[in-house]
Amino acid sequence: MQQHLVISIISDDKPGVVEMLSAVVAENGGNWEDSRMAHFAGKFAGILRVSVAADDSSTLKEALQNLAGDDFKLQVEDALAVAADSRQTLQLKLVGNDRPGIVKEISRALAARRINMETLDTRYGSTPWSGEPLFTAECTISVAEDVSIDGLYDELDEIADELGVEIDCEETSAAL
Repeated sequence: MQQHLVISIISDDKPGVVEMLSAVVAENGGNWEDSRMAHFAGKFAGILRVSVAADDSSTLKEALQNLAGDDFKLQVEDALAVAADSRQTLQLKLVGNDRPGIVKEISRALAARRINMETLDTRYGSTPWSGEPLFTAECTISVAEDVSIDGLYDELDEIADELGVEIDCEETSAAL
């Protein structure tokens, strides 16, 4: 039987971090399955899911914890089994002048409709023509079949008007 682990990591950004982590996973019978990793302000942050034989799970967890130290912050959790249900997947894209509260308003609207945010990627930059602060966000959301997509589109349009941003939302698949 396979056990799945979710591992989060924060470390100083330097060459070899992924290699060190992947070596420990492989040397202890783990299989690297999914991950999201990025460099932020001199730090390296990531989250990954690995599978491992249930009998080897504690050995892998111990080896991973041995990496933890001043330069390596690691958390290892057993992954919970999630029952698959019928959901629509949508891609939401937002662009506009930066201001406080953009993520708060979008996440509030989604949570109020019981919509799960699967991924969220945000960027802060400046517009090429004026140098004004520019905020962009892309997120993948999963919507239960019983949630009105039309109502969601209407609410996102209202939020876009209130915040002075552009929000595009398109369906990417019929089910997860």
